[in-house]
Amino acid sequence: MNRYGILLLVLFGVSFSGKSQNFSSEVFHDGFLVTADQDTVRGLLKYDMEANVIQLVQGNIVKTYTSNNAFYFQIYDKILHTYRQFYSIPFNVNYNYKIPIFFELQYEGKLSFLTREAIVQEAVNSNSAYWGGATYLQDRLKYSFYFLDKSGKIEQFTGKRSDLYSIMARYSRDVKNYVQQNKLRTDEVRDLIRITAFYNAKLNSKKN
Repeated sequence: MNRYGILLLVLFGVSFSGKSQNFSSEVFHDGFLVTADQDTVRGLLKYDMEANVIQLVQGNIVKTYTSNNAFYFQIYDKILHTYRQFYSIPFNVNYNYKIPIFFELQYEGKLSFLTREAIVQEAVNSNSAYWGGATYLQDRLKYSFYFLDKSGKIEQFTGKRSDLYSIMARYSRDVKNYVQQNKLRTDEVRDLIRITAFYNAKLNSKKN
């Protein structure tokens, strides 16, 4: 097979791996953490939510903290250009077995909205004539959703509307109307923040 034939196999083959961006969990950010002993430590932080680990750099020293010995950390995300807050909270990973894991706080209220993130690969079909409709693997962020009530109970949320209305049962009809009128998605972080803020406003209304 000549070089041209090999090139065609590469261009029009089944798949190849591609990466077009850096994710926040792959770089260090300015920030600080609060240890389980309530000590505050400042430096450059890099987090790994899947492993529940934080690396913190102070000068030439690199320290590692886990969700067992770090209670809270905050970063100024240099990629997203925003402040982000994370808490270590006990969670049922198996039946009747809790361990502390990191959650990102997206909205705080009587019902708080939390997330966890992971980098996953998905197959993408190219529509470009140059690539001949080949598929390739692309990294993307996948979020898991959780709600935390005032009693400390954390409930994982599937992203389905029916499950959301069950979690927000006290004002489910109002929430449903709000979602429909504003054409909000219940599997998108930005829209879930709006929905949670609306629900908390109902909880905090003068009628309660």
